[in-house]
Amino acid sequence: MPLMEPYRIKVVEPIPVTTRTQRAQALARAGYNLFGLRADEVTIDLLTDSGTGALSAAQQAAAAIGDESYAGARSFHRFREVVEDLTSYEHIYPVHQGRAAERILFATLLKPGQITLSNTHFDTTRANSELIGCEARDLPCPEAADLDSHEPFKGNIDLAALEAALTGPDAGRVGLVIMTITNNGGGGQPVSMANLEAASELCRRHGVPFFLDAGRFAENAWLVTQRDPEYANTDPRDVAKAAFRLADGCLASLKKDGIAHIGGLLAMRDGDLAQRCEVMLTATEGFRTYGGLAGRDLEMLAQGLVEVTDPYYLRSREASAAHLAELVNAAGVDTVQPPGLHAVYLNAGRLLPHIPPERFPGHALACALYLEGGIRTVELGTLMLGKEGAEGEAATLAPFELVRLALPRRTYTQSHLEYVAEVIGMVAKQATLVPGYRVVESPPILRHFNARLEPVTE
Repeated sequence: MPLMEPYRIKVVEPIPVTTRTQRAQALARAGYNLFGLRADEVTIDLLTDSGTGALSAAQQAAAAIGDESYAGARSFHRFREVVEDLTSYEHIYPVHQGRAAERILFATLLKPGQITLSNTHFDTTRANSELIGCEARDLPCPEAADLDSHEPFKGNIDLAALEAALTGPDAGRVGLVIMTITNNGGGGQPVSMANLEAASELCRRHGVPFFLDAGRFAENAWLVTQRDPEYANTDPRDVAKAAFRLADGCLASLKKDGIAHIGGLLAMRDGDLAQRCEVMLTATEGFRTYGGLAGRDLEMLAQGLVEVTDPYYLRSREASAAHLAELVNAAGVDTVQPPGLHAVYLNAGRLLPHIPPERFPGHALACALYLEGGIRTVELGTLMLGKEGAEGEAATLAPFELVRLALPRRTYTQSHLEYVAEVIGMVAKQATLVPGYRVVESPPILRHFNARLEPVTE
């Protein structure tokens, strides 16, 4: 059967169409920060796949029976049953989104001066670690350094580096190992089951908690079934279950693979840790059976967590990302290989070699795509992942200068993606005209959300 979206469209929303002059004015007003744009100034919004997907008819129906009781709502119990079956964890807490779970876990588990280790911390994960006074260290596998290679599991953690960290002079400072699946900061690449098993065993041997950042657990499971012959005939839900059983717990933004607009999860096996987390949850998010969410949200999340492991849905999602990557590559723009599911990552550093990292080539490309075609994306480069010095200079550079085209779930059709590829090709033809940018205002952390910039013309 030919690849196609395994659903039909029931409700439609108009897409804003703007002129280049309108886009130029909007971008200048926003301080050349795409996060500052109004949504009705964006034609195709690929800023994030978090909370931007389309709900299914079954999710909409589930919302109608949401129980809004403050304590013990039946909607929580349905949510709990689905999560417990999936993860095997006994202690399950809903939260309003993933960063709330990060904050609660880190504030409860970690102490200032400790170290968190990861295949790659994403932005809020790193920020929540550092806000506690901890050091966040990334240990990506060596294969991740080659953006062009087709190694199947470039999201893996470097096991030799992990063992060295757990046995070296700083071993006593390691408070947590957290594996992100898929590895968003590493180009959306999956983590193999063998790597998860080995990392889990190392953590158990050295008595260090091992958690999953599982926002895209289903997409990771699907890629395991497609790239590891040992799992070729395995249901992706069974792969996901096996992955969760290797960890002591998980945190997750369910705005991704919960296919909902809001919601997150914190779950674990350790009853004492759970009890301490629950105190923090109740004080800052809400009672343990709602965690800052409405009953209807819990119902939609429970249904989404069932739908997300459907092989036909995952197959279609992989095909959409692969199709977009092929079109972009044909237009002369390199992408991180192999493509994953939730996003396609453009190699902005290679496309714009005239822009040095301290002038943010990824951000420059993202601005150019918006000006050319109203497409909103996000930079994963020195603006997001680097650090400023005392005088505002780029003291730490990102390893790569990328632009992420995040694909909202069940939202855009093939023709939308073909339009995106056409716009990228148009920008590529005049790449030497794209200017760099400088930061003119910046908060101390997570600067990419609120910084104001200006183009550099010299």
